Amino acid sequence: MRILLAVDGSEPSDEAVRMLSVRPWPKGSVIRVLSVVQNIYPAIPEEMLAPSFQQMTLELVEGAKKLVARVTAPLRSSGLTIETAVRQGDARTEIVDDAISFGADLIVVGSHGRTGLKRWVIGSVAEYVVRHAPCSVEVARSSIKPGASPSS
Repeated sequence: MRILLAVDGSEPSDEAVRMLSVRPWPKGSVIRVLSVVQNIYPAIPEEMLAPSFQQMTLELVEGAKKLVARVTAPLRSSGLTIETAVRQGDARTEIVDDAISFGADLIVVGSHGRTGLKRWVIGSVAEYVVRHAPCSVEVARSSIKPGASPSS
């Protein structure tokens, strides 16, 4: 079985990792851990950008690589084969495109559970993936309700 696990470091993403790690997967299963760094489009021409803007993009990519490494550590101990990837672009399309190229049988992704205006403005990565994925999709939800603090 080929499983694509999309992570972003959020609580719902961590829940997706937990869900995936406690399941008995068939022998020979491969988990691909993917993190997508959103492209940043500045309001000024690229030639006017300060090196700090480019440095910020590099730092975001490095942060995504560290996240993927952190997530893979407990998964590796389960004996499963783990692959990793970091992409830049729109998370929705990058997840679906990566699932296609990886030949995923299942995509596991977290959902923030946004509703109303926030969902309309920000969009729902999970919803897009469910609608456009070439395979089954499992959506993990955080036990923390939107708008609530972790201690409430």
